[in-house]
Amino acid sequence: MLAKTEERKQQKAGGKKRKHPGEDGGRREERKRKGGEEGNTGQGDGGKKRLDALSVGYFRRVGERLSEGFEDSEEREMFVENVLTEVKGKATLVAMDRTGSITLQRLLPLSSPDQVGEVLAELGGESGSEFKAVCCDRCGGHVVESGVRQISRWTESSQKDPSAATEEEGEEEEEESCGTLEAQVLSLSQIVRDNCTEFIKHAHGSHVVRTLLHVLGGCLGPPRTEARPGTKERNTAPQLTDFEIPNSFWYELKNLTETLMDNINLSVTDAVASAVFQTMLTVCNRKRPKLCKQLLKRIMEYLTSRNAAPGVSPLLVFLKDQASSHLIETIIQLSPKSLLRDLYKNHLKGQLVDLALHPIANFPIQRLTAASAKYKLFLRLFDELVQGVEAILAAGHMGVIVQLAESCAESEEKQNEMVQCLLCVPLTSICYHGSRLVQALAKFKERSLLLSSLRTLTPADLLTLASDPAGSHVLQALITTSSDKGRGKILKRLEGQYVQMACSRLGSRVLEAVWNSASVSQRQSIAQELVPSESQLRSDQFARHVWAKFALTHFAHRRAHWQEIQTGESKKRKLFSDILE
Repeated sequence: MLAKTEERKQQKAGGKKRKHPGEDGGRREERKRKGGEEGNTGQGDGGKKRLDALSVGYFRRVGERLSEGFEDSEEREMFVENVLTEVKGKATLVAMDRTGSITLQRLLPLSSPDQVGEVLAELGGESGSEFKAVCCDRCGGHVVESGVRQISRWTESSQKDPSAATEEEGEEEEEESCGTLEAQVLSLSQIVRDNCTEFIKHAHGSHVVRTLLHVLGGCLGPPRTEARPGTKERNTAPQLTDFEIPNSFWYELKNLTETLMDNINLSVTDAVASAVFQTMLTVCNRKRPKLCKQLLKRIMEYLTSRNAAPGVSPLLVFLKDQASSHLIETIIQLSPKSLLRDLYKNHLKGQLVDLALHPIANFPIQRLTAASAKYKLFLRLFDELVQGVEAILAAGHMGVIVQLAESCAESEEKQNEMVQCLLCVPLTSICYHGSRLVQALAKFKERSLLLSSLRTLTPADLLTLASDPAGSHVLQALITTSSDKGRGKILKRLEGQYVQMACSRLGSRVLEAVWNSASVSQRQSIAQELVPSESQLRSDQFARHVWAKFALTHFAHRRAHWQEIQTGESKKRKLFSDILE
């Protein structure tokens, strides 16, 4: 197999030298003994067919070749075609093998939409029924996702050399080319709908459904990477990119959402299924807002209609559940004002502090506090939550307090009450949430108390703050948002610390931010302290950038020229600031 492939590649490439010669020479027999021939069953593998060892070696070398890159598109296309020829007839075995899966995931984005469609067609079989086994496989699911994602390129065939055929022939060719991949995506969606419960509860199959929802909606995030054991997924939502979709996808998205809604009960009992519903709402909010509002309303009607204790909203139970609380967070983030108002008035009023004290329910309360910031509803939430600030802090749920402060800053309401409430709360150490809290307070209209407390710190404390991952953000926010007079008072206390700040990874960033907001006279004071330590600064990995950005060589040897440049920059900055205001 390998010899034939390499020979064909040499003929097509005009006899170019192989990148990996002699790989299968003396090792062929050893590989046969270890892995057996194609189709052999692995021991302890439940009788599952495995890719033979020779093929595994081949796809490993393909992966290495892909890492090297290609000289031109013709070489790349020829390589892709050769590899896909080897895949044909055993695509499922390749997709469900770890090495083969990784290689296919890298190869499909380089393939044409038509080629991708052919691979998916083989994975799905004649009726598409074989998609289920591949999608629910740890390796195969990634390949199906990679293939489905390529629909975002379905229009590229019409952009390639339109002069090669008549207009009518070109349209037919485009329909046929995108039709292969389009048909496979629709076939996959049909199989998902026919086996919805199994798909959305499956650890691997559910990810395919989530990718399918993105594709049918016409928006994609970055490809999914397999998380290492023990690592947590990031809470930040991925950036989505919109793309044009075939008309059939609009209808299929509606069909798929209807099928999912028939299984709404799973969204509140199964954490994996809950994630699928969250994706459904996020995609529809972005691409089908009217449909999203309907879905939000239906899900809330379901959640609030469940049986609960007399006089107690069933929503209070769901808020405290690991699976359903994540779904409710998404609902809150996407809900219009009317739904938020109803949520508070009919279900959460009088319960906010208790929920904020709960280890799970406090997170949906944070989302509600954030979502209400632009509405009058926030005033009612604040008045209720502020009563329990000390208890919430005692429970260690700083995120609730931080969000309350951030919403005060955004709404420009209840700021004085928030500051007065926090005055009696001692914050004795630098931490992530403490940093975020102070950054939020720095956005308040009245910051005199905050700045006064900062000015009580010793120069050594300020240096510690500047060099700390959390504290550096605090100091930077306070200094850069202060008036010239207020900034001057803080910088006065920092005198004698600038060299050490410049030689610190985080401190140097704070110093650069300070410099960018400082007046000419403040810059001059900073430069005068730094210049005598020229040799130390220019040899330090962080401080040398400070030396260059502050133009300290000019300051030391061409002071008048330096002064002229800084004055000009200051005027430009002030002019730009006036325009923005």
